[in-house]
Amino acid sequence: MSPIDQLAQFTREALLAGQSRDEIATALREAGWAETEVQDALGAWAETDHIPPVPRPRPYVSAKESFFYALMFVALAMTTWHIASIGMELVERLFDEGHAYMLNRSLRWSIAAIIVFFPLFMFLQRNEARTLRQDESRRRSVVRKWFGYIALFVSSMALLGDLLSVIYALLNGDLSLVFALKLAVVGAVAGTIFGYYRNAMKDAENDL
Repeated sequence: MSPIDQLAQFTREALLAGQSRDEIATALREAGWAETEVQDALGAWAETDHIPPVPRPRPYVSAKESFFYALMFVALAMTTWHIASIGMELVERLFDEGHAYMLNRSLRWSIAAIIVFFPLFMFLQRNEARTLRQDESRRRSVVRKWFGYIALFVSSMALLGDLLSVIYALLNGDLSLVFALKLAVVGAVAGTIFGYYRNAMKDAENDL
């Protein structure tokens, strides 16, 4: 039996024997368990007088949801990448006619990618929202939480890279209108993703 399992078993048996939470916490601290481990062990059980103790809902991992959220992440990444690509290429089209042929070819590829991946992302997003409405326990999915925080991380890196590029261009005297507009496109796309998943992760933290 692992130490964590031993801790969980001890906490359950102590509660079952009628020991108070303060007494259990004191015993665990004196045995050398960290405060976070003590709180997690006690937090796994509802604060009621019911015997036996009632377990609280806990986060879970599902292989099916891992596939679902991995597919959603790919659809989101491809959609946002090509939206940003179209935005930047349209900026170049407006201010640099010499790249017209290359831009036409590249635009067709980005449009094709959006036609494939954007409807897929919207379908998966609506499916997730419907599932969460029908079954509140799905909000405790560890995979869902990881997906949201990965999206937050990637969008944060894009925003930081955007800011870094602006500062460098300013210091180097290279901040042209075209470059500034491209950075604005990237910032708008990354900022939208960051704002959406920041709110989603606040809800996820409240649900756990």
